[in-house]
Amino acid sequence: MKSLLIEKALSAAVRDVAVPEPGEGQVRLRVEYVGICGSDLHYYYEGANGAFVVREPLVPGHELSGRVDLDPSGVLAAGTAVTVHPARFGTPREGIEHAPHLWPGGSYLGSASTWPHTQGAASEYLIVDADMVRVLPDDLPVRRAVLAEPLAVALHALGKAGDVAGLDVLVTGSGPIGLMAVAAAVAAGARVTATDVLSGPLERATALGASATIDVSAEAVEPNSFAVVLECSGVPVSISTALKSVRPGGTVVQVGMLPDDPRPVNLAPFISKEVRYLGAFRFLDEIDRAVELLARTPGIEAALTHEFAVTDADEAFATARDSQRSGKVVFAL
Repeated sequence: MKSLLIEKALSAAVRDVAVPEPGEGQVRLRVEYVGICGSDLHYYYEGANGAFVVREPLVPGHELSGRVDLDPSGVLAAGTAVTVHPARFGTPREGIEHAPHLWPGGSYLGSASTWPHTQGAASEYLIVDADMVRVLPDDLPVRRAVLAEPLAVALHALGKAGDVAGLDVLVTGSGPIGLMAVAAAVAAGARVTATDVLSGPLERATALGASATIDVSAEAVEPNSFAVVLECSGVPVSISTALKSVRPGGTVVQVGMLPDDPRPVNLAPFISKEVRYLGAFRFLDEIDRAVELLARTPGIEAALTHEFAVTDADEAFATARDSQRSGKVVFAL
């Protein structure tokens, strides 16, 4: 089978590798679509995602959809359309018993955080544990289902804020995760404003239901105007904007990842307004709700802007890096 392997920074190649055989409790999938995430871009361009360095060839990709190829248990028929929860949870810890996505020692598809690395989905075939598989409803196309993982990230973040129906919600940063946050908040009944520094992302946010957009390179966000802010850019200046724009007693949920080093942020509004500032990391089981939302909201598929073959990986990564041109970029296998 063909697999895309990131071997080091700026070096990705398609290799022929053996088709894997599922063991007990496992399922083999025929992958059809794989989304390119920010972590995949870090692995390709830098050879590392934060502290997680590529030390052996890494197959990227944790956003995927496809069909069952072989289930030795016989539970899932060949051809069944599916997506995948990409996490294997680690060791329980006191105080976070009900948050297995925070347990240490887990793994995530397409990640160099483990040794050996946890290989991802950018291959023709993929072996996953049976409990990672999510069967798609009949009215959810396999192509749209590739958005289930990033939409689950957004739903998890939105859940941290609580019920947003009828509230004014600001989404800072309208890249792929920001777009999913817009879609999730709109579906939850919020009035959504989206920010970015480029026109392309703002146009896509409007297409997904944002009632207003702000180009923060040219216009300031009104202070104290939003009950909830979903900060999706991971840029320190945007965090300061989020804390300034949230209303007193409001909630900011940090969704965008930041570098693991000190960065300047204005915390004065956080203190004076008694803001709740919460982190959101991946998700627990929100992928099930993401599948349901994708099935009943076909318009979310508009976030998918480009498809590439894995043989065109260099162009695919460059396109995904260009947020003016692209929303969610996927490999079509």
